[in-house]
Amino acid sequence: MSDLGLKIDELLTTTRAVRKRLDLDRPVPLELVEECLEIALQAPSAANRQAWHWIVVTDPDLRTSIGEVYRRSVAGYLQSEAAAGDRFEHDPARAQIQQRIAESVTYLGEHMAQVPVHVLGCLWVSSGQLPAGNQAGLWGSVLPAAWSYMLAARSRGLGTAWTTLHLAHEREIAALLGLPMQVRQGVLIPTAYTRGTTFRPAAREPLADALHLNGW
Repeated sequence: MSDLGLKIDELLTTTRAVRKRLDLDRPVPLELVEECLEIALQAPSAANRQAWHWIVVTDPDLRTSIGEVYRRSVAGYLQSEAAAGDRFEHDPARAQIQQRIAESVTYLGEHMAQVPVHVLGCLWVSSGQLPAGNQAGLWGSVLPAAWSYMLAARSRGLGTAWTTLHLAHEREIAALLGLPMQVRQGVLIPTAYTRGTTFRPAAREPLADALHLNGW
């Protein structure tokens, strides 16, 4: 498949969470999604176990059902203290950015069912129960691969967004998809062509505010 010819630094700095600019009407070939997932499988995993599983949903009825669950999750999130739009209210510049994010989250909540492809990155957890400690060690075996998928998608003109809001109703989604109890979901990645392919680096706080050398 053809790609956008992005240099590596441009790819890394312009792979955005795409919500409003997803093209909801243009079909995405399954082979293109599989090509991106083949790249994702080159990511590292703990002890090379490769315990990841990828649920790709294209069926319209399933997408409608997932979309309804996701809509409810978004509604709850927007009413919570964690909502993006309620942050940095004393910083007008950042507050404006947060409001745009909230608007795009709302949009995706209303249109998830129309996104042509849903990709769920999952892990096989033998007991079915997440461990009490070291969650980072567990999810480190699937999240890098999910990000690789998003980068590969961006390079091919596809837009994605990283979301975990559906996990408020993880078992409901699992029931819809017939997932065994050992399969735990880590991320939901809506995938579609984008309306336009020009994305820019996002505004970020200075590195100096986050960098700690040899200790805090």
